[in-house]
Amino acid sequence: MQSDHSASQTGCGRDPLIAAITAFLARDHAPALGEIRASLQREIDAAGPEALAALGHRLADPGTGWSYYPSDPLARRIHRALAGRVLQHAPALLGTEHLAAVAGKPVVIVANHLSYSDANLLEVLLHQFGGGALAERLTVIAGPKVYSSLRRRFSSLCFGTIKVPQSSGVSTDEAVMNSRDVALAARRVIEIAHERLRLGEALLVFAEGTRSRTGEMQRLLPGVARYLGSPGTLVLPVGIAGTEALFPIDEGSLNPVRIEVRIGPAIDAEALRQRCGGSRQRVMDTIGLAIAAVLPAEYRGAYASASREG
Repeated sequence: MQSDHSASQTGCGRDPLIAAITAFLARDHAPALGEIRASLQREIDAAGPEALAALGHRLADPGTGWSYYPSDPLARRIHRALAGRVLQHAPALLGTEHLAAVAGKPVVIVANHLSYSDANLLEVLLHQFGGGALAERLTVIAGPKVYSSLRRRFSSLCFGTIKVPQSSGVSTDEAVMNSRDVALAARRVIEIAHERLRLGEALLVFAEGTRSRTGEMQRLLPGVARYLGSPGTLVLPVGIAGTEALFPIDEGSLNPVRIEVRIGPAIDAEALRQRCGGSRQRVMDTIGLAIAAVLPAEYRGAYASASREG
């Protein structure tokens, strides 16, 4: 059994970890920091020194390969313990009746994207509101920025992730891969994603390719349709509203806001491809309309007029 000292050698001793988390929350949660600190101590101590050391090693890994990265049990445990404090206004998860259709089946969750907190928020709400089985098998398609800092890596360890390259069209990083390297890496990522689906995991894809800076949906990328190729795959459309204010793009702290997530009816991916004549863009636009249908009107963006027309 490893000691707390060996964990601290990886940058993840109990006290430094608690200090880093409470520093992040200090601006908006100062009156409750004592209770938050005590809660974190209980969760970390209950998990034990081996779990803390394992988390330290995971945080030290910058995710250099286009590969699959499993979740970390302690990161998930801490994240769920903090959720009640961070989400000060009770969030809502609606449409949970649609989860039964995807239980135990290959499913790709496609959602609009407003904030770095979107995947974490969805995982927490599924866990809290009857979708725990889906939350446990969640794997998120994540761009390089997710692995670029300790804070973001910690958040990403609350579920499995598959690191995917970004083209110059959607990347905001200065160092962008050339189109050939992006294509090769993307092909590898699709193979990994299909394997994770076969193993029973549920993929979460933000199909706009980047966060919306206006809150309105952008047109979904046609290449995302390649994730839907595994036999028997279902698509679960999800609309997220409010996280653009919870964790704004240009801010480094969380704000108390009202958040609502709505789940739409599942869609059979193979039947959708056939109806769309194999067109990837038509497939994704149809999914985009399904997401827009469960969003407030001000979030629908590229799919607003078509949503009104039904």
